[in-house]
Amino acid sequence: MRTLLRSSMVVAVLLLFASVLEAQHPQVRKGFWIGFGIGYGSAKPSCDGCGTLNSEGSWTGHLRLGGTMSPHVLLGGDIDVWTKSDSGATLSLGNVTAAVYYYPNPASGLFLKGGLGGSAFNGDFNGPSADGAGYGFTLGAGYDLRVGTNISLTPVANLMWGHVGDIKSNGSVVITGWKQTIFEFGLDVTFH
Repeated sequence: MRTLLRSSMVVAVLLLFASVLEAQHPQVRKGFWIGFGIGYGSAKPSCDGCGTLNSEGSWTGHLRLGGTMSPHVLLGGDIDVWTKSDSGATLSLGNVTAAVYYYPNPASGLFLKGGLGGSAFNGDFNGPSADGAGYGFTLGAGYDLRVGTNISLTPVANLMWGHVGDIKSNGSVVITGWKQTIFEFGLDVTFH
């Protein structure tokens, strides 16, 4: 909880300086772009016969890249991963999506995004591992804070949902009907 509060405070400070940064470096989007960063998020899983599972908080990582279609629209691919290690076990959840970024006002850094693609689960439980893959989507919003001619700091908020289905370990199904919902805040560095 303390990390989430600190992350929120960093995002708030960055937003305070947005107008100053934008005045120095106007928003221009063209050609290839790439961004990457980290964040913190809450994952809420569910599965057949699991009962009520608690939400878990942990670190996230992002990689996104693509091309500019117009001043309003960017197309790209996103990789978003949530991971948590506890008592030697590591759980990783994520989405890989083809995404559309929409900038309602091209002079602003505000964008909305949506993407469809795949969702994955991987667990390493002190020896045996389990994994699965299915379909998913990502919805999000962010703001490019231009800090250089071609560089932005980009606070983001994302909702990732995935229907992984069956999770297998050594070829045998160990969990059925796995679904995962992740809500996260992050900070990316974007190169335009």
